[in-house]
Amino acid sequence: MKETNRKLFRSGMRDGIPIGLGYFAVSFTLGIAAKNAGMTALQAAVTSALINASAGEFIGFTLIAAQAGYLEVMVMEAVANARYLLMSCALSQKISPSTGLLHRLLIGFYVTDEIFGVSIAEKGELKPAYSYGVISMAAPGWTLGTFLGVLVGNILPLRLASALSVALYGMFAAVFVPPAKENRIVAALIGVSFAASFFFQKLPLFSGISSGVKIIVLTIVLSLAAALLFPVDRAGEESGKDGISGEAVK
Repeated sequence: MKETNRKLFRSGMRDGIPIGLGYFAVSFTLGIAAKNAGMTALQAAVTSALINASAGEFIGFTLIAAQAGYLEVMVMEAVANARYLLMSCALSQKISPSTGLLHRLLIGFYVTDEIFGVSIAEKGELKPAYSYGVISMAAPGWTLGTFLGVLVGNILPLRLASALSVALYGMFAAVFVPPAKENRIVAALIGVSFAASFFFQKLPLFSGISSGVKIIVLTIVLSLAAALLFPVDRAGEESGKDGISGEAVK
């Protein structure tokens, strides 16, 4: 058992290294936002260590800079981070039933878009050892990048800071491109989600809806449609020629 856990931990570390490097780059701009809000490097680092959410932290630092009230901050943070509830629900179906409550709470605390992506793609049941391996590489990169962003972020050239801010999109691409190449249904669903997100953003009808709510609505609708149209064989077999593997989305 210990040897298995060590292998899983090393596997998680391997998958977490590119996430940590991406987080380190992206969180530099987060540190700049924290400094503009009047926070010290230590305060910003502690915030990143306790809030593993890029959009949530950017919103928080912006509201702090605007001297918003506690209630407004609470509501905006709840809306911006509500999508993690959906991710946690999905991961709870993949975690071994024998996993204890403490392990579940720790895994849930560190759920981010990228960590969720590699976790849900892990074959078989998700073991805590694998998750801790990913977290050990990803979380420090996010915290350290924020810390250094406060110290030296404003010294960086504007073009370099802008380049760092788009590194997150590269990480997203690294998460969904491999499964899209292997499965045409996944590729089609990704294309549909891109199109739906674009129209939600551009159509005046949805202009009054926050980006966080849009993400939640699109996630629920598209996931439900995919589940109804392309049901997964729980035994791990593909449902049809291009069916989605039960191990991939169990």
